Amino acid sequence: MKENRATAKHLIERYFRQLTDGCGNGDCTNEFCASCRDFQPLDNNSAAAKALELFKINAKLCNSHPSKKDSDTPQVDSTDHCPTRENFSDVHYLTENTVSMILSFCEEEGDYSALNRIIGRIFSSADALMQSFRKDEPNPTGNRDSLEPTHADKNAKQSEQPAEKMGASSAAALPDEGLNEMFDPCEVTVDIGAVRRVYDKFLSLDQVEAALVNALVYLTPNVELDLEYLDVYETNPDYLNIFIIVLENRNLHSPEYLEVALPQFCKAMCKLPVSALARLSKLWSVYGLPHIRRMMETFQQLITFTVVSNEYDSENLVNDDQTVVAATQCLKVAFYANILGGELNVEHNEDEEEDIESDELTLHELLGEERLYKKGPRVDPLEKELGVRPVDSIKPLIPFEEFVNESLNEVVEMDKDFTFFKVNAETKFSFQSCPFILNVITKNQGLYYDNRIRMYSERRLTALYSMVQGQQPNPYLKLKVRRDHIIDDALVRLEMISMENPSDLKKQLFVEFEGEQGVDEGGVSKEFFQLVLEEIFNPDIGMFSYDDDTKLFWFNSSSLENEAQYTLVGLVLGLAIYNNCILDVHFPMVVYRKLMGKKGTYLDLSDSHPALYQSLKELLQYSGIVEEDMMLTYQISHTDLFGNPILYDLKEQGDQIPVTKENRQEFVDMYADYILNKSVERQFKAFKKGFLIVTNESPLKYLFRPEEVEMLICGSRKLDFEALEKTTEYDGGYSKDSQIIKDFWETIHSFGEEQKRLFLQFTTGTDRAPVGGLGKLKMIIAKNGSDTDRLPTSHTCFNALLLPEYSSKEKLKERLLKAITYAKGFGML
Repeated sequence: MKENRATAKHLIERYFRQLTDGCGNGDCTNEFCASCRDFQPLDNNSAAAKALELFKINAKLCNSHPSKKDSDTPQVDSTDHCPTRENFSDVHYLTENTVSMILSFCEEEGDYSALNRIIGRIFSSADALMQSFRKDEPNPTGNRDSLEPTHADKNAKQSEQPAEKMGASSAAALPDEGLNEMFDPCEVTVDIGAVRRVYDKFLSLDQVEAALVNALVYLTPNVELDLEYLDVYETNPDYLNIFIIVLENRNLHSPEYLEVALPQFCKAMCKLPVSALARLSKLWSVYGLPHIRRMMETFQQLITFTVVSNEYDSENLVNDDQTVVAATQCLKVAFYANILGGELNVEHNEDEEEDIESDELTLHELLGEERLYKKGPRVDPLEKELGVRPVDSIKPLIPFEEFVNESLNEVVEMDKDFTFFKVNAETKFSFQSCPFILNVITKNQGLYYDNRIRMYSERRLTALYSMVQGQQPNPYLKLKVRRDHIIDDALVRLEMISMENPSDLKKQLFVEFEGEQGVDEGGVSKEFFQLVLEEIFNPDIGMFSYDDDTKLFWFNSSSLENEAQYTLVGLVLGLAIYNNCILDVHFPMVVYRKLMGKKGTYLDLSDSHPALYQSLKELLQYSGIVEEDMMLTYQISHTDLFGNPILYDLKEQGDQIPVTKENRQEFVDMYADYILNKSVERQFKAFKKGFLIVTNESPLKYLFRPEEVEMLICGSRKLDFEALEKTTEYDGGYSKDSQIIKDFWETIHSFGEEQKRLFLQFTTGTDRAPVGGLGKLKMIIAKNGSDTDRLPTSHTCFNALLLPEYSSKEKLKERLLKAITYAKGFGML
């Protein structure tokens, strides 16, 4: 088998050389030979692909013409400027000593052509590069400075040892040596310290840059073929050495590489099997922050350079740009290295809800649409191989936001990308498979398409069922509620739907308040959500406790309400995401982490229970005698709904177990686990159940991190009214130059934070900005008559403000403040 692979590789390489260099015969008639007069020159990528085609059809191979120099490696300079014995033709791979020897010779000669030839030969050959800079090479001197041999020493050294042992990587006594120790579990044979020192020498010389670039151009097509068709990594894991060595070049982001060399190399890197990419990611995580940042910036530079250098549209998609796709997939390796290298918590996972699988065919399957409605969360292959998820990250080395590429986000056609993500994942690349590169706005578009397609599908299925059963179709999720019994009405209706036909929750929400005007085109739903939450989060009900300092709500562990109430809250949050509504919800971040599958830990107490967190932190840092000074035991206390103390033993007979210096970390972890998980297990489980009823088939968990889910539900906390002013449209005779409009914006900008939120609530139905900020909100200000004492009114479903043309700025402010302070309900004016 190995011989067959070697033969195939050799033949493909011969076809490649024939297509790029030709056979040397000026009278050649082979149409697949570069020496043929009618042959159209090919670039390296095209030649590599064509070589594979020729191999498959067993096409004609020319014999090398005697006048053509037979060489399989690029020569930077074919003229031999130095004596044969100093041509280093017996150097078949590089070590740090060898490089030092060659550099010494070139410096003495004042000519670096010998070094360029060797770089061209070694760095363009996969086998030679794979054998270079090995850790196991002996260092006869142990002194880095002594590795600069004189011209007189060279012959003696060459005569003392075979060419294969000429020189060695001098890992001795250098700062990088410790790195190699850390790589042992991954069995990396590269002496990374030696590689970095060699690059330091190379990159200080202007003469060798072109040789490195050209060698990489020649190297990558062969590497790509090796990986795609010959499974070389499985045969020899040291093949990864090539990528480790090449990616240590600190100049890869420079223009010389961005045109051809780096794009080709990224495409080759993408051919590595998942196990190799995972190994590379682990290595980078050990290299530390500077290396991971350099890798991230290199791939980001390539993506940005390629995107701004091309024009994309619905016909010419960025998804079809192989360079951008390859660089994005390479960036994924750096992304996971960034997670691995930071603070992690791969444990403390919430129990997953089990889906009950049915053997019956669904209507989606009968209609051939099952690919659009696949159940279960996606799992990235690299994520699975590494056993780590973005949600496991407590603090990455580099903030996740720096992995977002804004240039790319501007050109991605999300409707097409969504189709690739859901339907053609095997044949077409979707950037949603690398969600770290997309911003929240772009990902929200993908989620919007997913939600809308499900809504339309449910509507279509309802119509189909109605035709079969002869019933009136009901294409919407209709809720008719009384304003003064909103919780009872909503709870009964949603509970019935979730038990009888949960798929109805995937329909578009349509809310009607009994006895009120208003067709629900979004605004009525917004008010419904707001009123439900206002009542549920009312401290008098006791479902949630409120912290006056943090202004956040937490589950009340001693609540008397049944689980259905908490399920309703979860349903409301899920429906809000599904229907693209922003809610005024104030939860600590740990709630969203728990929704995404992580249990709360000690660190999560910092924003949910800051006073307790500070006390536990002081306990962990206390330098005195904990047992005597603190007098704590494993029995803790907290208050119930009525302020009565409740005792709880973290361990059996906890009141008999003292907290000591040795067990205080365990005590802190168990205390946090009780407060954030065990004490509210019943309430949170019901809450999560409601949330998942709506979102379990959504790509939400795959695409978004906990902090992004909070933004989807709550909107942005930042209110930029300057951005809102720029995007607002005018109707009914108003324009941005109308005096009333100028007075209006001056008034709005003079408002305090609370008044601005009230205005936003009055006009849009929520006091939060949508994902992407107020600039994404399309508000309309329409003229509603001349000067009058009537108050301004609004259509929240259209984000429209109906503003009379008041006679003065003072009257405008007085009328507007009264409207936003006291308005509630439809059909009020």
